[in-house]
Amino acid sequence: MTAHITATAASSPVTRTVPRGLIPASVVLGGTLISLIGLTWDIQWHSDVGPDTFFTLPHLFLYAGSAISGLASLAVVLLTTANSKRDKEVDPVVGGRAVGVFGRTFAAPVGYLVSGIGAALFLVYGLWDQWWHGLYGFDAVIDSPPHIGLLLSISITMVGAVMIFAVARDQNWGTYGVAGAAATLLAFSMVTVLGLRALPGGLVNTVNAGSAFFSVMILFMGAYVLKRRGGALAVGVVVAALQALFWWFSPWATEVYADATGLPLRDYADGIPGLPNMIPMSLILVAVAVELLHKLPAWLVGAVGGVIITACAPLQRMFVYGSNFPAIDRFLATVVAGAVLGALAGMLGRRFGHMLRHLAPAKDNSHA
Repeated sequence: MTAHITATAASSPVTRTVPRGLIPASVVLGGTLISLIGLTWDIQWHSDVGPDTFFTLPHLFLYAGSAISGLASLAVVLLTTANSKRDKEVDPVVGGRAVGVFGRTFAAPVGYLVSGIGAALFLVYGLWDQWWHGLYGFDAVIDSPPHIGLLLSISITMVGAVMIFAVARDQNWGTYGVAGAAATLLAFSMVTVLGLRALPGGLVNTVNAGSAFFSVMILFMGAYVLKRRGGALAVGVVVAALQALFWWFSPWATEVYADATGLPLRDYADGIPGLPNMIPMSLILVAVAVELLHKLPAWLVGAVGGVIITACAPLQRMFVYGSNFPAIDRFLATVVAGAVLGALAGMLGRRFGHMLRHLAPAKDNSHA
């Protein structure tokens, strides 16, 4: 009889449940990825085709991504609120500890609260963008005032996604999610760097220096959230994968959509992808340096990362565009600025990583 029961149990299928919190977190991350697709497509459209209207397919990807992330965040907030009002235990792994909103009318997990706020702001700026298009017609540039608001609001949603997965970093899906969400935020932040062109940098290439700052900071943040060997490399590999994918996708999607709408490509369109080319190809080298030098102070490793990115940026431009190497005084000034900003980014990334780790519920060691 015992043998029969054992054999029956062994032959019975094992039921695997989906980890709690995985589905809404994946939906939020998926929404941010859709927004990133829309952004790289929209940048390429402005480069290879020109002005656009409000209702274009790249814009719809941007809007849909924020809508998906926002609706998923709202659903989690409403479910958490309903459970708290019924005195049901709220799992802090799902988005972090719940905080009261509007006089405790709502109980919102902090990660979903941040991602939801970003999505709500996107709706406001989206209305402004529609008014802008109605007033001026086409958008000739990507850095119009409503677009700046839209990009910042999407960045907030992406920060919320990192927070959501950081809470579950001790689980496999949380580890993978942190790497994916941090990589998505890093790739998206390269567009923010373009705003630094308006600053008077003198000899310093402000775009390259700013790229080093954001890249090192977010890479360190992801590494310190995971706080394990290979964390920085995981973020760097995911960024490289996104860069390779968009390198093919951006020009291809732009040409296909232009043909479908009967619009010609510009005569000087070279097909070089815009957003993927903004991402430092040397980021993998920085990730390897972080792994090898992990026992050194964060500011020192960050300075090394800043030097690597700013020193390799002209080489990347020479490789892609065939341009000349910059003047030596401008090159050296940019590398020095990269070292200083990289040191600052290393310290900030470390601090942000530790802050995100505190979002997770404290472990109970009473039975240890």
